[in-house]
Amino acid sequence: MTALPSVSYSITVRLEVPAGGSTVSKLTTAVEQAGGLVTALDVTASGHERLRIDVTCAAADTEHAGRLVEAMRAVPGVEIGRVSDRTFLMHLGGKISMEAKHPIRNRDDLSMIYTPGVARVCLAIANNPDDARRLTIKRNSVAVVTDGSAVLGLGNIGPKAALPVMEGKAALFKRFAGIDAWPLCLDTQDPDEIVSIVKAIAPGFAGINLEDISAPRCFEIEARLREELDIPVFHDDQHGTAVVVLAALYNALRVVGKDITSVRVVLSGAGAAGTAILKLLLAAGVKDTVVADIDGVIHPERDGLSPELRWIAENTNAAKYSGNLKGALSGADVFIGVSAPNLLTGADIATMNDDAIVFALANPTPEVDPAEAGEHAAVVATGRSDYPNQINNVLVFPGVFRGLLDAQSSKVSVDMELAAAKALAGVVTDEELNATYIVPSVFHPEVHTRVAHAVRDAAGGKAPAHESFPDDAPAL
Repeated sequence: MTALPSVSYSITVRLEVPAGGSTVSKLTTAVEQAGGLVTALDVTASGHERLRIDVTCAAADTEHAGRLVEAMRAVPGVEIGRVSDRTFLMHLGGKISMEAKHPIRNRDDLSMIYTPGVARVCLAIANNPDDARRLTIKRNSVAVVTDGSAVLGLGNIGPKAALPVMEGKAALFKRFAGIDAWPLCLDTQDPDEIVSIVKAIAPGFAGINLEDISAPRCFEIEARLREELDIPVFHDDQHGTAVVVLAALYNALRVVGKDITSVRVVLSGAGAAGTAILKLLLAAGVKDTVVADIDGVIHPERDGLSPELRWIAENTNAAKYSGNLKGALSGADVFIGVSAPNLLTGADIATMNDDAIVFALANPTPEVDPAEAGEHAAVVATGRSDYPNQINNVLVFPGVFRGLLDAQSSKVSVDMELAAAKALAGVVTDEELNATYIVPSVFHPEVHTRVAHAVRDAAGGKAPAHESFPDDAPAL
């Protein structure tokens, strides 16, 4: 599939052109003929003979951006000055910061925010540790923990290179749920050390978001932390993906008029996301599933199954099909891919049942070209923002954690995940629902509130009340 110009590869080129004449129009034509998209032209200085202009344009990738610059350079009279990558500019110095809630204007403020007044608050918490949720940042704080071993589609790039992603995650927590999230990039990939570190920092947080930790270690790390901590632990790559996929499936099934208990689902990918999707689909009532990984369809007789794959073999593929992914797809109602690019063609999708549903979520290149899939499937979704029906975790994790924190929950359950999926699906009304709109926009005003309320209710929590004074505070 051909990459289209994207804002994530946008550049701003500062250049000078002769005043008057047709040079500016030639510039825009040159960019468009080179496959770019001009999004802004700003005159930053003007003289009798020359203009200084900032040209902002979108490219398909870094190499394409270079070609756009050369196309502009080739226009007669143009002198190229500085070229800025807008994405890198946004990341300069990081994307998040800490802000104090109260101004420190004088000695009185200092004495209450810090010593000596803070000592009274410390003693109150020492006498009643539960007060930490009310008197500190704990109640609204989430740790975003990674070891950098499975970052986006980039692989094992390490903790420093993972930090921009974790910063972005923290920014999304704040923007969509008002949660203070803190990136913690650990310089170890040993499960024992990761568990030990997270346990040690847990007192300062109300929840742990595990992020971009490779399988199968992520399963062990999450399971151990859930067992040993009294705050919720949520591996977003697993459960956030599973919730948004289930929500999208609920609505796709509404479009085609099929019941979740009667469809046959083929899943490509048995890593962190694939396994979590499978388990949530089974909990939601899916009865007929087949899972494939890089070595083919998973079945009980396959050699070398890990404990995780053994579980999949024992809970799926009742017919014990032992062929490949393409063969498994024949007669299926739903395909969900969280695996690798270009595994399938439109001809493979054509072997599925009528009114097929295809979720090809490998990023940036899906398992099947969306245009080819759309020739045969009734509903197609991807993980990309330049196609309809983007399946994106940001629809889920802010609301899930908002609900968990508001309920002061100590765990995450399957019932909460099912409630979140139903709430997210319900944001799309019957009047809005169609084959190209099965999930709402992340900017929909009700998305995160609906998910948060559903999770809070499933956790048995109540709507947040006004804070009261601690027991040892003097009466006014």
